[in-house]
Amino acid sequence: MKQTRRNFIKTAGVASLLVPLSLPAIAKIRQTRLNSFVVPALDRGIRKGNNVSFKLAIQAGKTSFFNGVNTPTLGLNQSYLGPVLRAKRGDTVSINVSNHINEVTTVHWHGMTLPANMDGGPHQAIPPNKTWTSRFQIRQEAGTLWYHSHAMHKTGPQVYHGLAGMFILDDEGSDKLGLPNEYGVDDIPCTIQDRRFNQDGSFSYMSMMPDRMMGMMGSIVLVNGVVTPTLVAKKTLLRLRLHNGSNARTYNLAFSDGRPFHVIASDCGFLHKPFQTNQVRLAVAERVEILVDVSDRKEVLLKSLASSAGGMMGMMPMMQMNNKALNIMTIDARQAKQSARKVPAVLRNSTLNLNPKAATATRQFELEMGMMGRGGMGGMMGGMMNRMDNGGRDGMFRINGKSMDINRIDFQVKANSTEIWEISNASPMAHPFHVHNVQFRILDRNGKRPHPSESGLKDVVLVHGNERVRIIMKFPEYSDAKVPYMYHCHILEHEDQGMMGQFVVV
Repeated sequence: MKQTRRNFIKTAGVASLLVPLSLPAIAKIRQTRLNSFVVPALDRGIRKGNNVSFKLAIQAGKTSFFNGVNTPTLGLNQSYLGPVLRAKRGDTVSINVSNHINEVTTVHWHGMTLPANMDGGPHQAIPPNKTWTSRFQIRQEAGTLWYHSHAMHKTGPQVYHGLAGMFILDDEGSDKLGLPNEYGVDDIPCTIQDRRFNQDGSFSYMSMMPDRMMGMMGSIVLVNGVVTPTLVAKKTLLRLRLHNGSNARTYNLAFSDGRPFHVIASDCGFLHKPFQTNQVRLAVAERVEILVDVSDRKEVLLKSLASSAGGMMGMMPMMQMNNKALNIMTIDARQAKQSARKVPAVLRNSTLNLNPKAATATRQFELEMGMMGRGGMGGMMGGMMNRMDNGGRDGMFRINGKSMDINRIDFQVKANSTEIWEISNASPMAHPFHVHNVQFRILDRNGKRPHPSESGLKDVVLVHGNERVRIIMKFPEYSDAKVPYMYHCHILEHEDQGMMGQFVVV
């Protein structure tokens, strides 16, 4: 049968997704990687009573991920990533962010409840050579949060090149739980990212058509900016603050020997009780805190198991390849000293009351990509081909049929109100859904209770294809009729291409 040129291009586009990605030839570089675990610098700011001030400088630099190779990167106060900021409930923090790169950027405080004009979203843009100050009081419970660029249409490349860091919150009760709490010794932050490199050692970003549809994925894993590092354990009970800082990949984390561990916290705070498991899923932007016992004093590998999570439901072999098994990091416990800490029987209940009976509104959100729901997979591919020349910003990625428009407010919510949001996924690909300024609880997935590891307070929820997830949240007292907060897919390339909306609190 004869094909038109247009149909050939569409067919070839689909075919290109069915073969494995051809990664750059960097075998020689891999043999000389720099792989000692690095504990990020801890920045507690300058404290005067309950007032704490921080300074972050956004800068370009070069980072050696491999011996003898300098990769152009972005960072905050350093060449790649940023320091771990730390403050406590009741503090008023003032963060001066200066932009020393040649493009507009922002810094968003992911998971924080704060006034809209201090949120660091697209509306708080920082031009080159300018400084923005974010000032707010920390009113929420202890948790492992993070910060990252949220520049309009540039979040993906800026985060990919290094504009991100962790933000740890403490409160009066968190230190009374008897958990490992010595930073860098038995309380260890771990930002996990996957990257793809060019032959010259530079990052490869958006170099293939699937990168736009699926988001950026790579086969080389960094932890705190180090390629598959080895952590030399100093204590036999470790608290790992695991953070998925990747652009698009979902991890299915487990230890190579199948050893159990305890999940003690999710995105925004502690679970009521530790949950024992030997595997935990971590979608983009999610955080989880675990306790792992290494008193056997062995070497053990933390892996991401092969999984279809985040893929296209088996419809495309290439999609499945992007969820193949990966090595994350090694823990060498041969010299670990006996820990005085133990896994507590009970942690605590959150003071945030989220009662479905108090909900005053229920809202529906449908996540869409391409022409899904109006032509299936072929429609999605055709829609993508039609939009390639315009950067995918004219309707391929949508929420409730709309792509992001920074001049459009999608709806209003009332301060101090409780709402239930129903998020459904009309595409075959899983999407991590994030809401600014709130912590929520997952009520159910397709009518079933969430996994115990998801029972805590969260700000991101992974929604699979043909799944409906209900979440409940209470909006804080901050109100601003003009400056909005965001809700969006946290696959950064999807966000950049329009899978995002805005609401104001009044």
